[in-house]
Amino acid sequence: MKEKLPVHIAIIMDGNGRWAKKRNKSRVYGHRQGIRVVKEVIDYSVKRGIKYLTLYTFSSENWQRPKMEVRALMGFLKQYLKKEGDWLNSIGVRLNIIGDRNRLPEEVKIIANEVENLTKDNDKMVLNLALSYGGRDEIVRAVKNIINGAKENNNFILNEENFRYFLDTKDQPDPDLIIRTSGEYRISNFLLWQSAYSEFYFTKTLWPDFTTEELESAIQSFMRRERRFGKV
Repeated sequence: MKEKLPVHIAIIMDGNGRWAKKRNKSRVYGHRQGIRVVKEVIDYSVKRGIKYLTLYTFSSENWQRPKMEVRALMGFLKQYLKKEGDWLNSIGVRLNIIGDRNRLPEEVKIIANEVENLTKDNDKMVLNLALSYGGRDEIVRAVKNIINGAKENNNFILNEENFRYFLDTKDQPDPDLIIRTSGEYRISNFLLWQSAYSEFYFTKTLWPDFTTEELESAIQSFMRRERRFGKV
């Protein structure tokens, strides 16, 4: 079954706030616990042979959350990249930020660029962190770039294959498997174009309780499925 191992896994990491609420803790406390799981999932994915891992880290809609929570999330992100950049490099992971990075705080953009440059030659696995990311926003940004490019190239032909090269994941395969934690059954504006033929795995587990054993269960579930891509 090795040949059916998903090449690209994407995860909607949901449930930090509810996990904290159950323990009478702040949402920020839940996010802090969720970061611990992120490292475990990255490490396991590399060892398992996954080539692309995309983590829905901060959506374009998340900017509407309370300012204190947003500041905390940006602070955690900066700390994580500073602390784990060398580790990502040591295990052969290439960091790639997707989303509208122009909205990110300057200090976050700087450290993100530094880690991207540090890891740019790694080929063990690509880690996409979706930051200030929204699927609709990604498509709109792609269309704007196409319009601007078409003005300079009268021979440009717009089709599905050409369109994908204007997306944030332009040089990557679409996700084979999308996992969502916390018991919600929706895609929440995540990889709208890329998920057309993705397999989905939903679990009621809140993200801070998500384990590598459950990640393996999701992988095994994927490997048992027959993917027809619209064919018989």
